[in-house]
Amino acid sequence: MTTLYDVPAEDLIEALTETFNDEDAVEAPEWTAVAKTGVDRELPPEQPDFWERRAASLLRKVAVDGPMGVNALKTEYGTSKQGTTRYRVRPKQKAEGSGSIIRTALQQLEEAGYVETSEADGRRVTGEGRSLLDDTAGEVLEDLDRPELERYA
Repeated sequence: MTTLYDVPAEDLIEALTETFNDEDAVEAPEWTAVAKTGVDRELPPEQPDFWERRAASLLRKVAVDGPMGVNALKTEYGTSKQGTTRYRVRPKQKAEGSGSIIRTALQQLEEAGYVETSEADGRRVTGEGRSLLDDTAGEVLEDLDRPELERYA
């Protein structure tokens, strides 16, 4: 049986994005057209399917590293913020990702039944979410025709 660990992350996220585009469980709120993905960003994302892609990425991230809370995910989706000094002698700083985007996407995944909240640890993937990830990974593995991945088949 194929699991989510058997396929490349970008291919799995792409396939999950298409799945979320087809179903109504994950929909972008109206405010995402003007929301930034972090404090260090100047503009909102330009991808038309950004919300579904972020939800797919969050589902995979919680499945692999979970249980995780919103603060840990904000750190994961943050970026390295460079100082504005001329010679870059300041220490590097970390800018966190948007907690509102992460929280709202996780709430939508909870309503869909893919993620559940545990009181002590944060959010973890349910059996239905794990099944979706593994089934999608199986479909992705069938579609892949790259020779370096034949050892997984």
